[in-house]
Amino acid sequence: MLISNTIEVSEELKNLLTTKDFFNIPKADDVIKGIVISMSPREILIDIPGYKTGLISGVGLQEQQSIYPDLKIGDEIEAIVIDLENEEGFVELSFHGAGQTKAWDDVLSVKQTGKVVEVKVVDANRGGLMCVLGRTAGFLPVSQLAPEHYPRVAGGDKSKILDKLRSFIDQNLRVRVLDADPKENKLIFSEKALWEEEQKEHLAKYKVGDVVEGTITAVTDFGVFVSFDDLEGLVHISEIAWQRIDNPADLVKVSDHVRAQVLSIQGSKIFLSMKALIEDPWRKISERYQVGQVVKGRVLKVNPFGLFVELDPEIHGLAHVSELVIESGVPIEEQIKYGDELEFKVVSIEPENHRLGLSQKALKHEAGHKESKESEGADESNDEVMPSSPSVAQDGIAPKEDVVQ
Repeated sequence: MLISNTIEVSEELKNLLTTKDFFNIPKADDVIKGIVISMSPREILIDIPGYKTGLISGVGLQEQQSIYPDLKIGDEIEAIVIDLENEEGFVELSFHGAGQTKAWDDVLSVKQTGKVVEVKVVDANRGGLMCVLGRTAGFLPVSQLAPEHYPRVAGGDKSKILDKLRSFIDQNLRVRVLDADPKENKLIFSEKALWEEEQKEHLAKYKVGDVVEGTITAVTDFGVFVSFDDLEGLVHISEIAWQRIDNPADLVKVSDHVRAQVLSIQGSKIFLSMKALIEDPWRKISERYQVGQVVKGRVLKVNPFGLFVELDPEIHGLAHVSELVIESGVPIEEQIKYGDELEFKVVSIEPENHRLGLSQKALKHEAGHKESKESEGADESNDEVMPSSPSVAQDGIAPKEDVVQ
């Protein structure tokens, strides 16, 4: 029986000696793990495997409720070593500081599992939102916001963008952990990643070419956003209408009901076209304009290279600077203004490229040529009406034979 017990102890000792933690004696400031073996309002005793019993008391207990609000005997906890041996022979431990380690462990677990969590927005700057997950601070960049929360501001006014972001302070947002690095103290959240995942089911119902109806939710410099069937698509400025547009707000506004065609689907992004559902006016351009025709148009935009001119609401033309009658050495924008009504001659039409060339010089040349021909005609007419008269005497009196009797 004695031999048997000796063998049993030896096996137990052998297993203990082969355990990595046997020689891993903690030191001050280490974070250790242990099992709660006793609890009272004044102290908690912790079994530190392979070592001694730890004691948490006094100020060391202050953070217990925030870290382990439902702590009970048998739970595993983390604590920081204050002293390897106090007056009572216990390893003195504290929850203070260990909470941050546990908090990061929780964050890393959330990232690994892909769990959806709620974070509270506590502040904002132009780059995004400062949030907290439990006890750990993180950042939610503007680029990672869901479309419904993205600060779309006409003209990109930075102060208005910041005001929009600040409106989320004290709100809770559902996010995923995009990146977490305790050593760098970096924690990045993403609302967009969660939104994209939730859109997959809706996106599966649509394909390129489908026609959708929705409501404009935002108007920006580069296009408009249309909401439909819990989805949101972008109509780029070039896909709103067939004519050239400088500002989408000139044609549409938020809350307008529109129809559009699905142009492409890229991941969670849907690109739409409103003009695809409108007949292309350039197909019948020959019924409106021909090369050589003299037209009047309103200047829409003045650029160093020329003018964009509206001939009618659907057809715009370009008058290159080389085709304008302007004073040399004086900036074009000082000679021609937005809204000016000018006359041009159509010099080229390219329906397939939606291009129509205009010229003032060609018009002036034509007018000059016409004046020249009219002048030549007048000279010929004078030659016929006024007979050639005989030479006049130096004194200005006609010869006697020319005097009418």
